[in-house]
Amino acid sequence: MSLAPASTAPPPYRARSLRAGGWEVTELTDGHLRLDGGAMWGVVPATMWRSMTPPDADNRILMALRPFLARKGDVVAVIECGIGSRWDAKKRGIYGIEASVSLEQSLASCGVKPQEVTHVVASHAHWDHFGAAVVESGGALAPLFPNARHYLPKVEIENALNPDHVRRASYRREDVEPIARAGLLVAYEGNAEVVPGLRAHVLGGHSDGVAVMTLDEERPDGAIFWSDVVPTAHHAQPPYIMAYDIDVARSFDVRSKWIALAAERGWTGLFYHDLDTAFGRIERDGKRYRVVPLGDNAP
Repeated sequence: MSLAPASTAPPPYRARSLRAGGWEVTELTDGHLRLDGGAMWGVVPATMWRSMTPPDADNRILMALRPFLARKGDVVAVIECGIGSRWDAKKRGIYGIEASVSLEQSLASCGVKPQEVTHVVASHAHWDHFGAAVVESGGALAPLFPNARHYLPKVEIENALNPDHVRRASYRREDVEPIARAGLLVAYEGNAEVVPGLRAHVLGGHSDGVAVMTLDEERPDGAIFWSDVVPTAHHAQPPYIMAYDIDVARSFDVRSKWIALAAERGWTGLFYHDLDTAFGRIERDGKRYRVVPLGDNAP
């Protein structure tokens, strides 16, 4: 089974869900953005990636901003946040930000209010992954989820609060500082168990501390949230590394290891930037890999 080429227009939001171990996992949305196709595909020739992710007239490809809601027992966790609404017209135009449905609205469609979220688990602090964690409230910036502990890799917090000239374009201090000020920020390193059955694994490569999250990883029906380690289902080959990655050699190493591990374990993959495939299982296909869409994604 091969994946269909991505669309050039945003598909309608559907709150698709499936079971992953003991978790109920539902896709959320915070809209879409467009990024340069060459940057998203690195050294992959345009003749290859254009057929999978068709670009617009400015060579940008449309990408989802897809957080996930993970529920088990008393835990109501949001995995990743989205881009948020704190953008001026110029930046919206540059990045083609389209927010027909926001993170808060998609949560509401699942019957969840922001104050009911118990945990926010983020893979890294780039603005398109963590910007929605903070909103404007009464003329000030405040956490969208006022009762949730927010988990970020330690090095990502450091980069967001004090970015150097290489990293400055990818981080915004104001995405993280209000959460730290509210006493809701928790730094993690290495292999961290956030709650039983939900682990964050710091890998690096794309950013200094980018992580993947696993749900009941010891079970054959567990899941893995790929973040920007495998940004779309079309990127599920180890050499398909974005030009945005800060350490290409490390990216290749961690992608080779974790893509193989996910195929071996049979985990359900949760894809953040893929337009159409929210859930898909990576399988070996000879010397390559393929992604089989699952649930309502399956044709």
